Amino acid sequence: MNKRKICVVVASRANYGRVKYLMKAVKEHPQLELQLIVGASTLLYRFGEAVNIIREDGFEPDRKLYYIVEGETLSTQAKSTGLGIVELSTAFEDLNPDIVVTVADRFETMSTAIAATYMNITLAHLQGGEVSGNIDEKVRHAITKLSDIHFPASEKSKQRIIKMGEDASRVFNYGCPAMDILKNEELVISNEKMAVYGGTGKPIDWTKPYILVVQHPVTTSYGQGYEQVMETLSALNRFKAYQKVVLWPNIDAGTDDVSKGIRIFREMNRNEPFHYFRNFSPEDYGRVLNNAVCCVGNSSSFIREGCFLGVPAVIIGDRQESREQGQNVIVTGYSRKDISDSIETHLNNGRYPRNTLFGGGDAGKQIADKLATIECFKKKRITY
Repeated sequence: MNKRKICVVVASRANYGRVKYLMKAVKEHPQLELQLIVGASTLLYRFGEAVNIIREDGFEPDRKLYYIVEGETLSTQAKSTGLGIVELSTAFEDLNPDIVVTVADRFETMSTAIAATYMNITLAHLQGGEVSGNIDEKVRHAITKLSDIHFPASEKSKQRIIKMGEDASRVFNYGCPAMDILKNEELVISNEKMAVYGGTGKPIDWTKPYILVVQHPVTTSYGQGYEQVMETLSALNRFKAYQKVVLWPNIDAGTDDVSKGIRIFREMNRNEPFHYFRNFSPEDYGRVLNNAVCCVGNSSSFIREGCFLGVPAVIIGDRQESREQGQNVIVTGYSRKDISDSIETHLNNGRYPRNTLFGGGDAGKQIADKLATIECFKKKRITY
């Protein structure tokens, strides 16, 4: 019997953590063959070259695709989306997959969805149906309408997809595969384990309390990233007793403004306890997140993985506006006073109970099993 070919597209460092356990399950499944396309910022040094981590984990890409137009502006983001369609169409033609798997709501995800749709390839979408700020919500719902199989991460998201006219028999809530990492990996952190990452700034002792900082640009407030991140870092600088671990922002439009703010703050505060990193493996990011006394910024991982772990999180601005969340989250504006007050509240409270809102840590295998048996087809109809 011929194995069904499942082509997973990984086009950002964050999305690899979302699908790693699904990739493992597909690779081990007797009825499935894993195809892997790695592209966009996963190949770029300044965003951590996640492709190296992917290879170290035993996944060799079938194709590596460069389709990022330099500049990180609104215009180059749109152009990168178009170039991604061109490159992915050629790769899909060569690999001839039965199902393409794409994740979430990024511009790279849109490229994957459009290319697969116009090539009559069944498209499976993870993390559809969610509500959030930024441009992501528009993109996410557009991808839902292009997709044939849906794997949302929560029950509310599942119901939204069905209300959008998708066939309920093809919508499956198994949770987010990122929780599989947190459930199945050892999350103890140590200086020895983390020494490989180097980074810049004041040396960090991972055995002592630290605050994790991840702040990405917000496309819908393009041009304001410098001021936004400076408010965040200035608020954090008030907490002298805590080390700060700062992860570089993603490649969305406006990242140069955020990166500029981080670099200027770093040069002006060299003696302060801040350490800056480009990337971590999914497992090590889980360790960094799990052992933080508080997370600050606008990463969805603070809401998803933070909820599962019970790690206190301060979500700044509207990048995650209206997103489903657990009690570990405080949402605040960009004022340094509001940010520091929210951090103080979390530090006084401590950790929160674990919450399985986004899954219990067994999604990867369930999704792989469904991909092995579900009918593939090229036509779909709205259900109302």
